[in-house]
Amino acid sequence: MSSNYYAVIMAGGVGSRLWPVSTEKYPKQFHDLLGSGESLLQKTFNRINQLIPSENILIATNKRYEELVLEQLPTISSKQLLLEPTMRNTAPCILYAALKIRQQNENAVMLVAPSDHWIENETEFIKNIETSFNACAKEDILMTLGTQPSHPNTGYGYIQFEESSSEIKKVKTFTEKPNLENATFTEKPNLEKATQFLASGDYLWNAGIFVWSVASVLDSFKKHLPEMVAILDDGTNVYNTDFEDDFINSNYEKCENISIDFGIMERSEKVHVLPVDFGWDDLGTWGSLYNKLGKDTHQNATVGATTIFKDANGNMVSTKNGKKVVVQGLQDFIIIEKDDVLVICPRKDEQDIKQLREEAKDTFGEKYV
Repeated sequence: MSSNYYAVIMAGGVGSRLWPVSTEKYPKQFHDLLGSGESLLQKTFNRINQLIPSENILIATNKRYEELVLEQLPTISSKQLLLEPTMRNTAPCILYAALKIRQQNENAVMLVAPSDHWIENETEFIKNIETSFNACAKEDILMTLGTQPSHPNTGYGYIQFEESSSEIKKVKTFTEKPNLENATFTEKPNLEKATQFLASGDYLWNAGIFVWSVASVLDSFKKHLPEMVAILDDGTNVYNTDFEDDFINSNYEKCENISIDFGIMERSEKVHVLPVDFGWDDLGTWGSLYNKLGKDTHQNATVGATTIFKDANGNMVSTKNGKKVVVQGLQDFIIIEKDDVLVICPRKDEQDIKQLREEAKDTFGEKYV
């Protein structure tokens, strides 16, 4: 392990598409959604800890999840938490992390990774991160990992790279869904366009995993988001001191609500991508979880429950451990139980769960979401 290696695990989301298990009080990253014995956050931390010293791994999360993080990751200290007083997307959070790391080590190279992704081949993942670290330690570049598409998925962003003989490619275009009126990213593709992307051979899925030196990313922030830098880097050197929390609580909300993709990656000329193939998936929906679970001969998947399936195919059941569930005559349904909430929804309509959650909030009350 190198003392110059750092990581930031992004663990502040709510995961509304995985309701009712994922709630505002206890979101998906703290759950063992796959029945593996570890929460998604714990799996991510332990994976990264194979390469990066545990004391160099920071957790970015909302203040309300401070106790949950420390409970699930007992080897870290509260000084390793980046507690966001309000949600401001990924760019302010990453700038905060980079400034904090710079105070500790100006030669640092940092990994930014979500807490809730699935990595099938961890050995290959670590190898790819090492390749990225080595490149970013030598060159003034911003790296992202692009996974090999297995099918024309319309829910992921795409990265187009310039053809070259080198392992690391220069990025040509992003195809991502914009959340800002002035964004220049194009919309996520429809099925026809996604099929064309795969056929062209020079498109990758955007995994949302980044590597760069602290110096390079801070230079990019100064160039592309100077107002944000002025807010969080006012020259008082508060990071890693007793004054850090008060400074963040007073200033963080002043930052623009913008993602790292829109704020930096689409604007920079030094973005590169490493094509990877370590079995990645964004565990953002029940359908994506279904795809990763073991199944019976009729393609039914179960988490937690003890089940009987009769004339039932392609279903997913998730309940508290030991719940007895009998399913008859259903095809391709999601059946999810969490405390006082039961959701039954066709798998093809899983994208509606976010809206169903809002309706449940209005009808039943906030404590159920």
